[in-house]
Amino acid sequence: MSTGYIRVYTGKGQGKTTSSFGAGLRAVGAGYKVKMVQFLKSREDSALKALNEFDNFSVERFGREGKLKGDTLPIDYEQADEALEVALDVVLNGGCRLLILDEVNVALDQGLIEVGDVLDLLSKKPEDMEVILTGRYAPDEIIDVADLVTVMTPVKHYMKSGVKAREGFDY
Repeated sequence: MSTGYIRVYTGKGQGKTTSSFGAGLRAVGAGYKVKMVQFLKSREDSALKALNEFDNFSVERFGREGKLKGDTLPIDYEQADEALEVALDVVLNGGCRLLILDEVNVALDQGLIEVGDVLDLLSKKPEDMEVILTGRYAPDEIIDVADLVTVMTPVKHYMKSGVKAREGFDY
C-alpha cells in the first residue's frame, strides 16, 4: 500500500485549482479515481468541460455565482457544510485515490466552516488517499498537518493591465 499525502496549494497567485486539476489528470492516467469537491464555485469552467470526458474524475460544486468574493448569505453556510459532508463521506467510504478540496481554505477564511472539522476529516483519511486543499489563506493548522505546501506568489499578471479573464486560458 502506498502512502497518500496531504498537499496544500495556497497563496495569492493564480494556479492553485489548475495545479490540482493537473494532479488529478496524472492520477487518472495512472488508473486512479479522483473526486473534486469545489467550495464557493458555481461558474462553468473550461477545465470542467474537459474533465467530463474522464470517467474516473468527478466534480461536485457547492457555491453560488459571485460568492468567492461577495457578501455571505445563509445559503453559503449551508453549501459549505454540504460540501464538507460530501468530502467526509468520500473519506469514510472511499471511492477515490485522490480527493481535491478546491477553495476549502477560502471557505475557512470566510468562517463558513471550522478548521477543526477539516482537521477531523484529514485525520480520518485512509492511509493511501491523497488529499489536496486549495485556496488562498490556508490557516496555520492546515499547513502544519500538510506534507507538501506550495504558495503561489504573484509576480506579474496581464489582468492588472485590464485584460479580462479568457475562456480556455483563465477559466
